[in-house]
Amino acid sequence: MAWNEPGGNRNDNDPWGTGGGRGGNDQGPPDLDEALKKGLDKLNRMLGGKGGRSGGSGGSSSSSGGFGAILALVAIIGLGYVVFQSFYTVDEQERAVVLRFGEFSRTEEPGLRFKVPLIDDVTKVRVTNVRTAESSGQMLTQDENLVTVDLQVQYRVGDAKAYVLNIRDSNQALAFATDSALRHEVGSSTLDGVLTEGRAELAVRVEQRLQSFLRDYGAGLEIVRVNVESTQPPPAVQDAFREVQRAREDEQQVKEEAETYRNKVVPEARGQAQRMIEEANAYKEEVIERANGETARFLAMLEVYKMSPEVTRERMYLQALEGVLSSTSKVLVDTQSSGNMMYLPLDRLTQGRVTSSGSGSDSSGGNPDISTLTDQVIQELRGRQDTGIRRSR
Repeated sequence: MAWNEPGGNRNDNDPWGTGGGRGGNDQGPPDLDEALKKGLDKLNRMLGGKGGRSGGSGGSSSSSGGFGAILALVAIIGLGYVVFQSFYTVDEQERAVVLRFGEFSRTEEPGLRFKVPLIDDVTKVRVTNVRTAESSGQMLTQDENLVTVDLQVQYRVGDAKAYVLNIRDSNQALAFATDSALRHEVGSSTLDGVLTEGRAELAVRVEQRLQSFLRDYGAGLEIVRVNVESTQPPPAVQDAFREVQRAREDEQQVKEEAETYRNKVVPEARGQAQRMIEEANAYKEEVIERANGETARFLAMLEVYKMSPEVTRERMYLQALEGVLSSTSKVLVDTQSSGNMMYLPLDRLTQGRVTSSGSGSDSSGGNPDISTLTDQVIQELRGRQDTGIRRSR
């Protein structure tokens, strides 16, 4: 008889061993429906329901118990999801903008925060990171020349609320504002200023104008720094422009060399001029003092001349001859007594005086005092004149 025919022993003939008995060596798998029903009964009892009954009402009880368990399971899962979605964390580098029913509610600081699920919408914004945006383009300068400018803008979020709510696309708004500020400032500058020494000043002006634009837009962005990466003329004229730049560099070099030469020559000329002025002043003082001395000497001599004119005249004559004949060792004197020239051996007289005086000579090689020698000559002349007069008598 087959195992599934009526009247047979199901427990003995069932190959799967799913009957009520467990006798013998039955090792088959359990009935899946029975296992599911038992699990649902246990879950229903845990939730406060009653277990399944035997008899005719067992099927309906099992169905209602299984449906209630599924609902309870769904409720538990939903409650866990709600609890999970109610809490969130704001990092130290972030600020959270909370919208309730699409309207701004608050801005949350870093930490663990709570929100109402499905009602509050949270947008986290990094406010400490410095971001970078680049801009490049050709534009006209004030003197109607084309120039290509490459610009880099460093910025960060300064107001999270304005960043989230006021501007739909902050990157696009920043790009438009940057382009507008750059073209305005380049259009107000000359080509030489943009390409050479005016680049740093151009970056400062663009930064100020760009920050003003973003403030007016309410973008919530704060400019950290604007860098002008490069400024170049159009490619078609770059060679000619390089030639102009080299010519300007040569001009600047020549100017610096001329300035160096000027700084060297001008002080020397001023020093020489000052030295000449000082020498002229010294010569002036010397001439004045010499003239004053000569005047004083002449006045003193005039007083002496008034007292004894003959002697003074003769002495002045001899002093003049002394100045003329000071370089010779011999003197010729024309006497009034005879027509012969009288020879005076001044060198012998001088030698004799030096021999007799010894150490009385001066330090200039033993030359005697001219005044003393003159007095001796005058005495000798007067003596000879007296002798000649006596002879003539």
